[in-house]
Amino acid sequence: MSILARPAVASFAAKVMQRAVLLASRRGSAASSADTFPEFPRNAHELTVPTSVAPARVMVYLPPTEGPPPPVHVNFHGGGYVLPLTELDDALCRFLAAEAGVAVINVDYVVAPQHRFPAPTRQAFEVVQWVASHGAQHGWDGNRLSVGGQSAGGGLAAAVARQALEEAGPAIALQVLHYPPLDLATSAKDKRAAIAKPVLRPWMAEIFDASYVPDPRERADPLVSPANPADTTDLEGIAPALVITAEFDLLKSEAVRYAERLKKAGALVEHYDVTGADHGYDGKDIEKARQVYALIAEHVGRAAKTTPSDAA
Repeated sequence: MSILARPAVASFAAKVMQRAVLLASRRGSAASSADTFPEFPRNAHELTVPTSVAPARVMVYLPPTEGPPPPVHVNFHGGGYVLPLTELDDALCRFLAAEAGVAVINVDYVVAPQHRFPAPTRQAFEVVQWVASHGAQHGWDGNRLSVGGQSAGGGLAAAVARQALEEAGPAIALQVLHYPPLDLATSAKDKRAAIAKPVLRPWMAEIFDASYVPDPRERADPLVSPANPADTTDLEGIAPALVITAEFDLLKSEAVRYAERLKKAGALVEHYDVTGADHGYDGKDIEKARQVYALIAEHVGRAAKTTPSDAA
């Protein structure tokens, strides 16, 4: 175990990273997806969702066409459970709202080390519960619901689907897991990528993991590591899943294991591997992003036509 895996050191490093993100944002130099896919204009407004953890700020992206209340997709951003990178998913949210015809709820959830596990997973689930039950007041159909996320957001989406299974709802028609971390119980140093220097390096994962779940014994929790062999619970009845991996990603193997587990439970809709790509590829490779976002939109749109009884 390196020094970065020590919770106190990891927390300090995480806070430094958070300050760097905030500073970059204030200077206007933070990475942004606002200029990506300009053909899909932003039609969004902010809401605050009450939860037992803390109020959650969300951005609601509406589809461009008017009509009856559209289905709803709840999105969780990436950032290692540490970085508040909500705006990085702006392009994805605009794309899905337009191409899948859904309202997209982009969640600014609490992050570690200020809010460690299980706070983010609980807050994420309560946001989804709220979205499912408050559509009539806000213009979407909460009975036609999907969830998804990139990187850590994919981990949260998986945790939301698991809690929905264990707590008998709400009904989720689809979970989209896009290059997610699904096995924090396995040390980052023991994970292997297909290339020597992947984007997500083991030292980075150590900071994220130790900040989010400081006690290694808690990292086998099913809401943290559903791809770890320690979790043997029958997943029959869990929300159908689209699992997307990147060929060179350090996290690919665990996502593949989880996809296989979901397949055995009859819950895998598709596993798609993005060839020649690494973790977070969609922030740099616009063509690959367009291709994969279109795939996500196709699945989300198809799931939106599913009734709650069909999804159960």
